Amino acid sequence: MRPRLSTTRILAIAATAVLVASCQTNTPAKGPDRSALSTMERVALGANACWFKSGDAAFADYRLAPELNSFSGRPRILVVHRGSPESRPLLVVQAEGNPSKLDAFGPMMQGSAGPRIVKDVTRWASGGKACG
Repeated sequence: MRPRLSTTRILAIAATAVLVASCQTNTPAKGPDRSALSTMERVALGANACWFKSGDAAFADYRLAPELNSFSGRPRILVVHRGSPESRPLLVVQAEGNPSKLDAFGPMMQGSAGPRIVKDVTRWASGGKACG
């Protein structure tokens, strides 16, 4: 014989179901995707637009070399000499993990552009699109 549920018990179960359903949302999480690849894609687009295509004097002698398809799990962008792209990079910006951890290093970080690079990369990584 099956146990019978009282009306009070049925109403309590229904109220709990409504309460649980009201706590769930169909809206996506706010903010940009924080995976390493998505973060570096945003950084590469920002760097290309703001540092190189804009004609910024601080980056006139260099070019962007994105390496986003990384099998190491660390997508990155490189800034290299315009005339010798095979030479050692002057700036490496890379991300790893989810949420991503950014790292920037190279000789350009030690120069006068270092603080600006940090500011720009941080802004683009977090979803901002503006130039410095």
